[in-house]
Amino acid sequence: MTYSSIGIIALLVLLIINYDVFRRDSANNIVPAHEPYRRFLYSVMLYYITDILWGILDSLRIMPLLYADTVIYFMAMPLSVLLWTRYVVSYLNENNWFSRSLRFAGNAVFAAETIALIVNFFVPVMFGFDDNGDYLPGIVRYILLCIQVLLFLTAAIYSLVLGAKTTSRKRLRYRMIGFFGVEMVMLISIQAYFPLLPLYSIGCMLGTCLLHTFVLEDEKAEYSHRLTEMFRRDQEQKKALGSARQMVYTDPLTGVKSKHAYIEAVNRIDSGITDGSINEFGVIVCDLNGLKLINDTLGHEAGDEYIKTGCMLICKKFTHSPVYRIGGDEFAVLLEGEDYSRRSELLIELDRQIEENLLSGEVVVSTGIDIYLPSCDSSFSSVFERADKKMYERKRFLKAIKAPN
Repeated sequence: MTYSSIGIIALLVLLIINYDVFRRDSANNIVPAHEPYRRFLYSVMLYYITDILWGILDSLRIMPLLYADTVIYFMAMPLSVLLWTRYVVSYLNENNWFSRSLRFAGNAVFAAETIALIVNFFVPVMFGFDDNGDYLPGIVRYILLCIQVLLFLTAAIYSLVLGAKTTSRKRLRYRMIGFFGVEMVMLISIQAYFPLLPLYSIGCMLGTCLLHTFVLEDEKAEYSHRLTEMFRRDQEQKKALGSARQMVYTDPLTGVKSKHAYIEAVNRIDSGITDGSINEFGVIVCDLNGLKLINDTLGHEAGDEYIKTGCMLICKKFTHSPVYRIGGDEFAVLLEGEDYSRRSELLIELDRQIEENLLSGEVVVSTGIDIYLPSCDSSFSSVFERADKKMYERKRFLKAIKAPN
């Protein structure tokens, strides 16, 4: 039972540390050659089970079952070697003649072991049992064991050589795959002289722990780092795009929304009119009086200040609606919410302020307002045209009162 206890411990360790490998969710596929490695672990698990049963059946001397378990045992061992070589080739991902030869050798060893076990039914070339039920290894067992050792050693050297050629984080992983092979070579060689010691199980247990820690977990850590770096770059790009969008959608002189933002807003309104999702909106068209005179007499810096002052006057009055600068001295307000419901009151207040400014020589803004009429308006432009017409009427009215100083 001491023999079987080693296999039980090895099986439990395998299941515990590789729980995430045996799960079949797509999140685990971030590790290269994940599926070949899982198949290799299944073969190791099969070997552990046969090794555990062998110790139990040997102690109980149930010979027919012991013989059958030994056959499966000798099938599981080369199967693990075969699947190990496939994993190594898949993980290293080197499509060359050596990789293909390594895969072929793994298949050949498994086929040779199968043939030897068939022959063993008739002639005990692999193993046998004496009259007392004691296990007797055959000469072919040693030959095939030597070939398996050679395969492990070849795969190990191959991994170590490739690891020496790389300077990335892969070097550590390649070395660990190579060390697994070296460790298995050492323990299998010892087991050749002591066939009743569970050294193959111990080797697989230590090796899979080594691979899980230094290969699988390191792959996941690197993947996590790449995700973090991608997220950081994505956030930087979004921030840069946000800044660029802010520049495009903001008028640099006044800080209100730009002509580009206005065009997009108009397109959204037209779409809403078409699909029936917009039922009401209003637009106020604003134009500054006397800007040309200020530019000609006081200079463009004074003209810019005049534009900013006029814009501020509009923004202070319509605090719940977006204001757009749609031309040099032209602005548009798309009335929303409270501004829309109080539009007449707010416009009267603004016009009163403008008339006072006209008399005191301050900034003068001509305004025109109109609202969307579902029964007759099929687009934003028809509402804008009516508001624009009223703005020009207001401009003429203000000029008739008193021209700005």
